[in-house]
Amino acid sequence: MKVACVGGGPANLYFSILMKRVDPSHEVAVYERNPAGTTYGWGVTYWDDLLKNLRAADPESADVIRENSIRWDSWVTHIQDRATVTLTESDEGFGICRHRLLDILADRARSLGVHVEHGREIASREELDADLVVAGDGINSTLREPHAEHFGTEIAVGRNHYIWLGTTKVFDAFTFAFSETPHGWIWCYCYVYSGDHSTCVVECSPETWKGLGLDQAAAADGLALLEKIFADVLDGHPLIGRAHTDGSAYWLNFRTLTNRTWYHDDLVLLGDAAHTTHYSIGAGTALAFGDAAFLVNALNQEPELPAALARYDRERRKAIRPHQKSARLSAQWYESLTRYIDLSPVEFIALLGQRHSRVLPHLPPRMYVQVDRVLSFFGGFGGSGKD
Repeated sequence: MKVACVGGGPANLYFSILMKRVDPSHEVAVYERNPAGTTYGWGVTYWDDLLKNLRAADPESADVIRENSIRWDSWVTHIQDRATVTLTESDEGFGICRHRLLDILADRARSLGVHVEHGREIASREELDADLVVAGDGINSTLREPHAEHFGTEIAVGRNHYIWLGTTKVFDAFTFAFSETPHGWIWCYCYVYSGDHSTCVVECSPETWKGLGLDQAAAADGLALLEKIFADVLDGHPLIGRAHTDGSAYWLNFRTLTNRTWYHDDLVLLGDAAHTTHYSIGAGTALAFGDAAFLVNALNQEPELPAALARYDRERRKAIRPHQKSARLSAQWYESLTRYIDLSPVEFIALLGQRHSRVLPHLPPRMYVQVDRVLSFFGGFGGSGKD
């Protein structure tokens, strides 16, 4: 089979690796419009269960990914000056530099005979001579857009504002920090991804964002303000961002993308081109890898392309549905932070870990905590503290 993959992110690179492992005779090419070394984001999180799956699928790339990752097994929550709580779990979390992850996957793909080309923009399906075209070109997919009606593409825009930053502070645990300002609460999620850098995602309501002047601040001024707000967490380390051409900062509203179907003739969607899940559950890269594995398996199991794509569409959309629900609930929990922030630190942190619960939004928070304590003998409401 001759396969063209548009987009050089984790989904397409891993798909190309698995395709060549299944059958080296496949002709697989990956086209990325940006130059090599250009990527958005700082670090990527993943968990030990993903690492096990990667080792089963391709031990060579999995081992290199692990060697270049930093691990943690604890979660720290700071609530202004009220409390600092550390929780340790059996599951390990890992962080890896996104740029390094892409290099590892690209190198592995090339070693298997995949053609990886940077600086090549594909504007339409017609430019490609291939039996199958895999659109892994992100939420703003160029290849998906002309067929948006067929795919049933829908985008829901989140209420809160967030910004993706780096810092030279090396965190030894996944860290949540909630800080109250005269204009409301603002919080960050921080995790290490290398020996000298961590990711720091900052989020707040639109009222807090505007009240602090972050909607109009130049990038440098905005970073200075955030450094002051989170000074205790950052220990004097700077925040690192990127600015638009006009000097403003990259504040965003998260967009949740869904599609009714993931294929059209010989064009199939992968990763963020097919779906997005809120960053607060830390599942984006894992789901991209999972998409790749499902698609390769379907292509290997079904003799005809239409049947293979229909199988991938049916089975993979069903498999990720729980993750999508969990992500929506997690995002809504943060959008409703004022509902929980005045609880005692113990209660607040308990509900932070239970934010994926479908029951929580419909019960008074303290009642939920009390009922969950009783039900804990039988497994509780089923919430999870893992991000």
